[in-house]
Amino acid sequence: MDISIGQVELFLNTIASLVWGWPLIIFIIGTGIYFSFKLELLDFSKLKLSLKYAIAENVRDKTSTGNISIFASLCTSLSATLGTGNIVGTAVAVVVGGPGSLFWLWVSSLFSLAIKYAEGVLAIKYRKIEKNGNVSGGPMYYIHLGLNNVALAKIFAFFGMMVALIGIGTTAQSNSIAVTLSSFGTPTIITTIALIIVVGMITMGGLQRISIVAEKIVPVMTVFYIGTAILVLATNVTHLPHTLYSIVCGAFSPKSILGAGTGITATIAASVGTRRGIFSHEAGLGSAAIAAATAKINSPAKQGLVSMAGALLSIVVCTMTGLVILIATDRSSPVEGAMLTSQAFGHGLGMPEIGKFIVGFSIVLFAFTTIIGWNYYGEQCTQFVFGNKAVVPYKILFIFFVAAGPFFRINSILSLADIVTGGMAIANLIGLIGLRRVISQETKIFFSNPKNAMDRL
Repeated sequence: MDISIGQVELFLNTIASLVWGWPLIIFIIGTGIYFSFKLELLDFSKLKLSLKYAIAENVRDKTSTGNISIFASLCTSLSATLGTGNIVGTAVAVVVGGPGSLFWLWVSSLFSLAIKYAEGVLAIKYRKIEKNGNVSGGPMYYIHLGLNNVALAKIFAFFGMMVALIGIGTTAQSNSIAVTLSSFGTPTIITTIALIIVVGMITMGGLQRISIVAEKIVPVMTVFYIGTAILVLATNVTHLPHTLYSIVCGAFSPKSILGAGTGITATIAASVGTRRGIFSHEAGLGSAAIAAATAKINSPAKQGLVSMAGALLSIVVCTMTGLVILIATDRSSPVEGAMLTSQAFGHGLGMPEIGKFIVGFSIVLFAFTTIIGWNYYGEQCTQFVFGNKAVVPYKILFIFFVAAGPFFRINSILSLADIVTGGMAIANLIGLIGLRRVISQETKIFFSNPKNAMDRL
């Protein structure tokens, strides 16, 4: 029996839809709401403090246990988190779910800050320090050492390795880079060769080299993208009140919110917005905890607050993308994804070609940093499952999939990525719930110290 590529894509898409159905979404958001109230809404009341620790403690905690500085660790985790999903994924959410999808992206993301906090706490609490001083950590370690569940820890690590190799860590990102650069006239084969060389040089240097590159690129690309988006919003500020009104109305209207022909209802807006929020900040997946464990910081609760700052930045990037699209484009046009975002920036600034450059430049940087960040995540997961002997073969395989990405069909890549990402999320969430008392206890210990309780930005 002949099986077509279309049938394979349909099968993968069906499995991905089952994995990322409402049960898993409710599991993630429900976990976020639980920890939010369990920790007395710390994810809202301590946001300023989390930003302070992400910046100021980078100077003060240089002598603490860890491999890299707090800021370098944060940039490494952001390099993997801030990807094409923040640009393209948000555009898809706005087209499919309408303006209301952005509201539900905010809601799901804000409660997910508590999950990021919990992951950061456990990353430091249960990290493993080798005799040579190197540090390893993440969900596989807190599931293993905290819950004493080796099987579940290896399940998480296996799926983490798969996400790095065949999911959002390689093929999806290199495919996005190749497609973007091809629109500027760069042949795919040239892009592929360049990626092999640059990614190989960086990733073979291990965490230290990855963190150095991330520390240089992530702040620049984030400031550039957010700054340009703010310029678009400022140029079109008179449209902002109506846009915000449409976001709120679209989130709750039980009827079709863009006309009888669109079929976009509040239910669709909630579903799409929630999913895109989860994929943008990766709260619940546990991936950022792998980088968090390497930070030169000794307080689990303090690292939890730093992790919150990273998730908040991801929300801001998605918000900027969504607002620019809603203000500066006609969403009834057939253009979607990166092209829609490019069109929005171009129209918003009154310079279409500039919009194409802004979004193209951002996608290349966002996707590239995601590749190097996920290389480290996958390496740690591989090491946990197979030991040190498997690290070099993993890196070779990683570079192979980076090279193959531009020649894959993007629909198959995304569906496969969704499936293995779901496996990570389920294992990690079980670990977080199982260690909820540890998270609460570490938080109480930290804030019982008068100095920490009174600390302010």
